[in-house]
Amino acid sequence: MKLISWNVNGLRACITKGFTDFFKEIDADIFCIQETKMQEGQTDYDFEGYYQYWNSAVKKGYSGTALFSKKEPLSVTYDIGMEEHTGEGRVITAEYDDFYLVTVYTPNSKRELLRLDYRMEWEDAFRDYVKKLDEVKPVIICGDLNVAHKEIDLKNPKTNQRNAGFTIEERTKFDELLKAGFIDSFRYFNPDVTGAYSWWSYMFKAREKNAGWRIDYFVVSEKLKDKMESASIHSDVFGSDHCPVELCLK
Repeated sequence: MKLISWNVNGLRACITKGFTDFFKEIDADIFCIQETKMQEGQTDYDFEGYYQYWNSAVKKGYSGTALFSKKEPLSVTYDIGMEEHTGEGRVITAEYDDFYLVTVYTPNSKRELLRLDYRMEWEDAFRDYVKKLDEVKPVIICGDLNVAHKEIDLKNPKTNQRNAGFTIEERTKFDELLKAGFIDSFRYFNPDVTGAYSWWSYMFKAREKNAGWRIDYFVVSEKLKDKMESASIHSDVFGSDHCPVELCLK
């Protein structure tokens, strides 16, 4: 089974930059996207052969997630059941026979860490949410988690210590998620690989220089460890400031 996750940073724009070719060629069983920046029905693209589920933000042109699945899920829910974390279209949960798949677009702490306090509240609520799911059946979390976990996960760790996405607060919350019974699938298969990134700033020719961050993940319940076959990053795929990430299960 092949799973893909991609922060497209605006699906309508990404469709004009090669999204459709990649979507067809990769032929994923489940394809999740973040930052749709649109409402369902605002694109003419036909996701033929897939059941589709959208969670759009109330604010137009902002945030949003979507999930496309060849197999119809047993159930689909939106958000995490807490009113204070509803309205930005950040989470879709699809239940299958053997696991839950949760696609998420984690809130950014923003410049000068203006939203760091809210981010900390979100992290605790989201972790509690997936832990409860994991008590029922194993969970696969995918999406833009807006954090580079270790120094190996970004090009310039020393100069980003207090920047959004690499604060000790955010990294500690990722530690807590893993300690709750989850695995960073890419690092499981590639513990020492450097220069493996999934996001690059549009400024300073960052992608050309591979001055990036690895902030897009498949985080997998330890109960599924023996089912994992491979995890990879499609850094050669353009169309967004992020690239797709992949998980294959036996």
